[in-house]
Parts: sequence; structure tokens; C-alpha cells
Amino acid sequence: MPLVVVGISVLILLFLMTRLKLNGFISLLLVAVGVALVQGIPAAEIADVLGEGVGGQIGDTMLVVGLGAMLGRVMGDSGAAQRIANKLIDAFGEHYVQVAMVVTAMLIGVTMFYEVAFVIIVPVAFTIVRVTRKNLLWVGLPMSIALSTMHSFLPPHPGPTAVAATFDASVGKTLFYGLFFAVPFGALIALVWPRLPFVRKMNPSIPTGLVTERVFEDDEMPSMAWSLFVALVPVVLIAGAAVTDMAVSDKDNPVLHAVNFIGSAPIALLLTLCLAIWAFGPRIGRGLDEVSSSCVSAAKSMALILMVIGAGGAYKGVLVEGGIADYIKDFTDGWDISPIILAWLIAAILRIALGSATVAVVTAAGIVAPLVAGSGVHPELMVLAVSCGSIAFSHVNDPGFWMFKEYFNLSVLDAIKARTTYTTVLAILGLGGVLAVEWALDTLSV
Repeated sequence: MPLVVVGISVLILLFLMTRLKLNGFISLLLVAVGVALVQGIPAAEIADVLGEGVGGQIGDTMLVVGLGAMLGRVMGDSGAAQRIANKLIDAFGEHYVQVAMVVTAMLIGVTMFYEVAFVIIVPVAFTIVRVTRKNLLWVGLPMSIALSTMHSFLPPHPGPTAVAATFDASVGKTLFYGLFFAVPFGALIALVWPRLPFVRKMNPSIPTGLVTERVFEDDEMPSMAWSLFVALVPVVLIAGAAVTDMAVSDKDNPVLHAVNFIGSAPIALLLTLCLAIWAFGPRIGRGLDEVSSSCVSAAKSMALILMVIGAGGAYKGVLVEGGIADYIKDFTDGWDISPIILAWLIAAILRIALGSATVAVVTAAGIVAPLVAGSGVHPELMVLAVSCGSIAFSHVNDPGFWMFKEYFNLSVLDAIKARTTYTTVLAILGLGGVLAVEWALDTLSV
């Protein structure tokens, strides 16, 4: 049974990493090979499947994470990140830095992918931790939870946007309905989770090389205007491209092509990095060699993180190649329950089995789409149902899990305690929100 294979492989991975203290990259590859053999993938093809899994994951992640880390280090070494952190602390007060992180993450996360928004905001979170001497998860976890909520629940993120077409749903209505519960539920979990006893026991340190240890005097830092301008450039470029793409119906429009090019995450981050190198280098009298050394330090710090994320892609790849999605489709065929609940359940099962939220939401939509016709269910709610299900139970086959673990310097068990639990609760609350919106729409006969 494929789901049993997934469960056993997770236990073996935990044993390798927690008991034997084996490196995460090696552990993931060993488990991936074992899963491939058990699922009947020909031995001669396993290396290719692993390579495709690593390549697909790194291809999607390396440019964003690498450029984001360099940008964060350049801003940190120049004092720009500290300038922004100080302003947030002044505006919200040291006691409410969590609120500051939630508000910032939700505003930026509405239009930006989780990974992109994460690497842009996390240097500020690291700097706040260093300045205030607060627990890393006390500051960073609210940011991560808020970003997870925005990314998984709402368009224009890839999963919800892709399945909106499958269900013939309005993207605008989907966003409107989703905001009703995504914002309050996301904010609630973001502020509650760091206060839970099992989370407060964790006290990780900031990973080496991702933030400067120097504390700047006020006259040593760039102005707030320049610091904020550079930090917001990728946000504006990426958000502008997303909004333009939704607003322009002619997809062959050359202006749209240009906007999408500049607003693609890697290009937007590359342009911003070049701007940051000049703004926080030659513009203020620092040499290019000094600024470049910041980029090199960030790249060295990211090497192992990227290797672990890539190995997570290999693990996910063998699960997909083994046909687990087809098994789940057959397993759920004939279930006689509400289409909304069925869509959520299938997406959640796929997420547990495959790891990728986007794969889970697209596959689940394809399975349940025939049920929508004639059911009277609002198609926008079906989009939200599969989107909420797809965030559930993030664990070791989710590359995002490893990004969370490595950036917050956690053990595998602590990452499961923190991330797996919050993603599952968010998914359950999201389903409740969808059902509440359905009840309200039916009551109002909208």
C-alpha cells in the first residue's frame, strides 16, 4: 500500500537523522532509493528519477533562494536590514514585533511566492532577533505562518490560480472569499503558535553566515528611504507582473511579456541585487570587492541548504514516479460526501503523500472537477477547498519543510513539531472557513 510506504519511509528518515545523526542530504537520498526499489521502479532508472527530482526542485529554487540570500546579506552588511528592523520596532514596539512580522508578511505574501517572500523578509527577522535578543521562532514563526497562509489559500499563487480554470471559477471572487478567513485564521495561528509550550522550548540560533553580527550606529546605516526602497523593489516588480497578468486579456501583448519578464522572481531579485550592490556599495563609498564578499559569504552559507532542498525533491520525485497519485484517485473513487469536504480530503492526502502543495492542488482538482457540474457548489469554494487541503501536514517530503528547517536551524523533530502542526491546523481551519462562506452564500442566496 503506497501510503504505508510513505509512512515507513518517514520513520526511517527520522531514525537516520535523529538517532544516527546522519546528514539530511544523505538521509533523504538513501530513503528515496529505498522507496524507489519498494515501489518497483526499475533499478536502472532510479538514478535518472533522482536526478530529475533534484533538478526540478533546485531549478525552481536555487535562483530565488540564492539571489535572495545574497540580497539579504548585502542589506545586512550595509546596515539596511537593521534600519528597517529598527523602524519596525519603533513603529510597533518591541513587545509587538510579532504583529509587525505578520502584517509585513501578509502584505508582501498576497502576491509573492512563499519562497520569494521568505528570503526577502527573513533577513529583517534575523536582524530583529539579534537586536532584541528574542527567540528566533518568536519572531520568525509568525512570518512563516502568515506567508504559508497567503501562498496556499489565495490566488494569484500558482496552485489556486491553476485550479481556478479547472473549476471555471472567478479568480477575483476566489480571492475575495478567501480573504475573509485567510487573514484572521492566518494571523491567529501566527500569533498563537510561538506561545505554545512545545514551541517555546525550542531556542535555535541564526544559521551561520546569513546575517552580520555587527550592530550599527545610527550614522553608519543607509537612510530609511533607500533601505525600504531596495527592499520593496522586488515586491513591486513581482506584484505588478501578477496584477498586470490578471488585468490584461491579450496574452500576446508585448508589453505584458516585458512586464512578466521583469516581474519573474529570478529577474526581479537579480535586478534588485544589482541595485543593492550599487546603493549600499559605491553610492556610499564602499568598494565593490567588499560588497561582493557579502554575496560570496551568503552563497557559501546556502550550499548545504540547497543540497538538502534538492534531496527533498528527489524523495518527492520517486513518490510521484511510483504512481501514488493514481492510487489515491482509485482509493477515493466513490466516496459519497460533500464535494467541498471531498476536495479538501483528497488534496490533504495527496499533500501528505507527495509533499508538493501545487501538485496536490492540481491533481485533486482534476479528480473532483467532474463532481462540481450540477452540484450547485460555488466553483470558487471548490478552489479554496483544494487549496486549504494542500497546505496540510507539511513534512519531510515537502522541500518547503527543509527550507523552514534549515533557515530556522531546527532538528527534524522540532521542525515537525513547529511546521507540520501549524500547517495541519491551518488546513482544518481553512476548511471550516470555506464551509462557513458556503453557508453564508447559501443563506443570502448569492
